[in-house]
Amino acid sequence: MSFDFTKDLNPQQKRAVIYNKGPLLILAGAGSGKTRALTYRAAFFILEKGIEPENILLVTFTNKAAAEMKMRIAKLLSKNLKNKQQSLPYAGTFHSFCARLLRIEGRYLGIAPNYLIYDTSDQTDLIKQAMGQLGISVSHFKPVSILSAISSAKNELVGSTEYPQYSRGIFQKTVAQVYLKYQKLLRKYEALDFDDLLFEAVKLFWKNPEVLAKYQHRFSHILVDEYQDTNKAQYELTKLLAKKWRHLTVVADASQSIYGWRGANFRNVLNLSHDFPDLQTFNLEQNYRSKQTILDAAHAVISHNTTHPVLKLWTKKDKGEKIKLYQARSEKDEAQFLVWQIKLSMRDSQSRYSDFAVFYRTNAQSRVLEETFLEAAIPYLLAGGIRFYQRKEIKDCLAYLHLLINKKDLVSFRRIKKLGKRRTTRFFELVGKLGSEGIKKYSSTRLLGKVLKATDYLSLYDRKNEQDFYRLENIKELDSVAAEFPKLEDFLENVALVEQEYLPVDQLGILSKLTKNKEKKNAVILMTAHAAKGLEFKTVFMVGMEEGLFPHSRSLLNKEAIEEERRLAYVGITRAQDRLFLIFSLRRLYFGIRSSNQISRFIAEIPQDLLEFIKDNDYPSSLS
Repeated sequence: MSFDFTKDLNPQQKRAVIYNKGPLLILAGAGSGKTRALTYRAAFFILEKGIEPENILLVTFTNKAAAEMKMRIAKLLSKNLKNKQQSLPYAGTFHSFCARLLRIEGRYLGIAPNYLIYDTSDQTDLIKQAMGQLGISVSHFKPVSILSAISSAKNELVGSTEYPQYSRGIFQKTVAQVYLKYQKLLRKYEALDFDDLLFEAVKLFWKNPEVLAKYQHRFSHILVDEYQDTNKAQYELTKLLAKKWRHLTVVADASQSIYGWRGANFRNVLNLSHDFPDLQTFNLEQNYRSKQTILDAAHAVISHNTTHPVLKLWTKKDKGEKIKLYQARSEKDEAQFLVWQIKLSMRDSQSRYSDFAVFYRTNAQSRVLEETFLEAAIPYLLAGGIRFYQRKEIKDCLAYLHLLINKKDLVSFRRIKKLGKRRTTRFFELVGKLGSEGIKKYSSTRLLGKVLKATDYLSLYDRKNEQDFYRLENIKELDSVAAEFPKLEDFLENVALVEQEYLPVDQLGILSKLTKNKEKKNAVILMTAHAAKGLEFKTVFMVGMEEGLFPHSRSLLNKEAIEEERRLAYVGITRAQDRLFLIFSLRRLYFGIRSSNQISRFIAEIPQDLLEFIKDNDYPSSLS
């Protein structure tokens, strides 16, 4: 029975699905149905070309995506192979595939089949152990920074014995020592870390041609999703497996490559043509998600990038509304504007809270939004994040400040004690110097600064580490709150009252991600632009659209970094289905400093005929 695609695929998708003359690159734009194309292609091989499912390997980046692909393929096969049991292709993440491979074949590298996989916490503890054995102080070199450097080396396929020849400067030379010791300890404990799963799998194939040949024969057809997010190890693994049969299909969109800080390299998409000269490319440019005005704006922004291919997306939907542009007077006005727009939409249409999403560049920006939404009784979810006052670094700082007022606060004392004896001693030395009068004399922001300096708390975090950098930004944002409440008692009381506002919301279950029956909660979604990839919403608000914030200040002097920021803006814009709001502020209290920033270049790159400016007098103070 011939497998008929005509009802389910557009012409571009169909051409890509039925291509059968060698390696294939599918450049799939945002919302263009790439998962459909990939799963139909797997079904095409099984139903039309007679390829056994066990000879097909589908690889992606999340277990959720892998499960969805398997489910879709199962439906396609059951629909077209009635009354016939059919097995399914292997579908999983790079890491899950490599983990299974090493369980079976790891003996060739001396890896026990029952090896342990260490998570980030385990890895950090082992780094500390290695540093201790080498006599390297954790106060001089942060374990998390060393672990990050080792992770980057493994993703680039640089082993512990090769790393010393590339090391320059005292930090990298220290990493080289720890890397060697760390790997010896992993081997001693019969454990691998997540990066080892990829690196050891590649080494297995490099060193054992017979094992590589076995898996090349087993997986004649290889399909890889989100190829723009692969690192060097993942690229090499894919290339090795596909080398024999060359039935490689990769789906990618370089314009959505936003994880460079994790080692992802969109240039792997460009490199494919060097390793596979007969590579055929098909573009999927019909978008099923957004109105044309939104797609035109997204294209206007991303077309300023010059280092990767850019697709011109189109849709059969109508042009839709113009993109709304609002100039806020402050970060609070920005948040109040969102409240007004959401309430207005809820009143005048059939909208649900879950139809709205708010994107921001850094987690620290969520603080004002959270407080404003709580005050306005708008339910919300922090997707992929922890609410501001519950973040570890914020709770640490608050514990110090609580003890300035109440030395009997045992909960806070226990918390700061975990930060180390030296910091605890220095803190109480500061308390003694200040005395009760001194504590009353200084402002909240001065006291916070003195505590951070005396305890050397900020040295716990490395600005070069992405996660640590955002923790430091959160602490700066706490300083913004302190600046609003000069008296320490008022400052801490405000924090407590804000936290109390969460309780009735939590009791209703609005802050939990899922109900027991897995239904979506009716709440506005707050998230970073990074977390938004792969999602879609009827209405999207992108806030903080200012130079230094989005694009981030760290990227302003680096062309490659600016291009990644632009790709991130493109991802945010293309999440919107019907309506998009871009919001910037004239002045913003951010990181404890009241500053004025220029409007984001990404707004300036959108043609004016696609924009509608919302004036102050169009925005009332209430909806009465």
